[in-house]
Amino acid sequence: MGVGNARKASHAACFFKTGKGEYGEGDRFIGCTVPETRKVAKANSGASFAELDRLLNDEMHECRLCALMILVAQFKSADERRRKEIVDFYLSRTSRVNNWDLVDLSAYHIIGEWLKDKDDRSLLYRLAKSRLLWDQRIAVVSTLAFIRENDFSDILKLAEMFLTDQHDLIHKACGWMLREAGKRDEKALTDFMDRHSRVMPRTMLRYAIERLTPEQKRNYMQRT
Repeated sequence: MGVGNARKASHAACFFKTGKGEYGEGDRFIGCTVPETRKVAKANSGASFAELDRLLNDEMHECRLCALMILVAQFKSADERRRKEIVDFYLSRTSRVNNWDLVDLSAYHIIGEWLKDKDDRSLLYRLAKSRLLWDQRIAVVSTLAFIRENDFSDILKLAEMFLTDQHDLIHKACGWMLREAGKRDEKALTDFMDRHSRVMPRTMLRYAIERLTPEQKRNYMQRT
């Protein structure tokens, strides 16, 4: 990519949990910033699927990030037929969308936007039931596209599905999306919290109630 910094690469390796047994185990970094990666992506916005595939299969995290930035930009300007091709390409390579920032940058822009006006959202639930952590996070984060349209039904269902999940990255994603729903409809959030706060994973709960009043926060925290 022509950019990079060894100190930043070392910091990123720690930040994205690349140690043995951690969720990002083995991931490697060039050490370039997100704005630098965006600049490269913009200069290569017309990359083909074959070129994007090579980037997604690169061992360097920023190469995969760059590929997804390009894919998101292409999706935004594509017609319906091309969007379907991009969705299919993305779904066939979710094992390479293999860290939380890669999911968060791409999932709601591609899968969420694709499903936003669709009656059939069964794809979300297939992803949620996958054994792959990244598929599960894609399912949750994709709902941001619906939440921004004041459609909370899928995040409420998915958050309920993941109440007994063991992974912190899923707890954080669900809590984040519940918080986003609560910004638009506090009652939708508090109704969910009233039903489930006693059994919610602590991290999910903390993320979800972040914008509530101190009194509401104390009430929900004391239930756990």
